Amino acid sequence: MNVKNRLSPARLLVACVVMLMLAASLPGCDSGKPAFNNTDITGAEFARGFELTGHDGRPRSLVDFKGKVVTVFFGYTQCPDVCPTTLAEMAEVMKLLGDKADKVQVLFVTVDPERDTPALLAQYVPSFDPRFLGLYGDAEATAKVAKEFKIFYQKVPGSRPDIYTVDHSAGSYVFDTKGRVRLFVKHGQGAEKLAQDLRRLIDEG
Repeated sequence: MNVKNRLSPARLLVACVVMLMLAASLPGCDSGKPAFNNTDITGAEFARGFELTGHDGRPRSLVDFKGKVVTVFFGYTQCPDVCPTTLAEMAEVMKLLGDKADKVQVLFVTVDPERDTPALLAQYVPSFDPRFLGLYGDAEATAKVAKEFKIFYQKVPGSRPDIYTVDHSAGSYVFDTKGRVRLFVKHGQGAEKLAQDLRRLIDEG
């Protein structure tokens, strides 16, 4: 027998600990629960919160929505494609959830505070679902929350100073009822899959 290939008890213990740590880092491997349809980012050290103002004029932070599953999407009202399709998909998710939809809060954070006034947000965001809430801040507050959520946005000039588009990240974040970020949702994943994930988070409580 080749004794050089044998692990000492100490090294064997270390190897077992490393294997256990790797297993614990894989979502769902140690819990027996099925994986989420969307990207599990439980424990992420970003997207931890915000301090903005709702389209109703009330100061808002993530703490205000504890007890609900919260989705957060960044966009702007004059967005020609990604923003309306995302909000329309979220409206469909709410329908799929049925009675459980009241346990979900959809938040739309504008990355165009220059044009997205509270009045415009109040008209645009709830048009997809009356329960949806638009959030805004000044340029500094917008930059701060975008940095916290790792969101990219950049103004693209048009023919006049007041005519422009805004390139921005297209994903959404999902928080559980305790205010912890849990999921990242890529654009266009489908309402049914997202509804399944939100239903699971609601049931977790």
